Amino acid sequence: MLIRQIKERDYEQFEELFIAYYEELGCEDEPCHLFDEYVLPDLKANLFSVAVACEGEKITGFVIYQIDSPENEWCFKEGYGDIREIYTTPSLRKTGVGGKLLTFAENCLNISGVAGIYVLPTEEAENFFTHNGYTDNGDYCAELDNKVFEKTLNF
Repeated sequence: MLIRQIKERDYEQFEELFIAYYEELGCEDEPCHLFDEYVLPDLKANLFSVAVACEGEKITGFVIYQIDSPENEWCFKEGYGDIREIYTTPSLRKTGVGGKLLTFAENCLNISGVAGIYVLPTEEAENFFTHNGYTDNGDYCAELDNKVFEKTLNF
């Protein structure tokens, strides 16, 4: 399993996984529209980063992450790293792929000098993040109806 930054040649597979992810979440927004109108343009504009998990040429997971700044449409904790989205194909869950994606993103954010990293997990994902060193910091994001989990970097 290789974890690496996304490349332009990956965009089609990334779109397929992003759509599967949003359909699994049951969001009201149309995932194709979100991808075409927001995700891909923001990725190309370097407003966030994407790393992918690869088995050969097949993309099996992704993590979207950024450093929060006022230039981004989403800036919840300025100067902090934000793990925005993380997804692995269902057949690879509980195999360590998600943890490897998360570690890759954390390392990239750490190198960038962030103050810490936060995530706004769904209830179903809270255990994953707790297992990977994140703690509920007591804050709440009313806009997304999520608790805030945070991790201090000690790398």
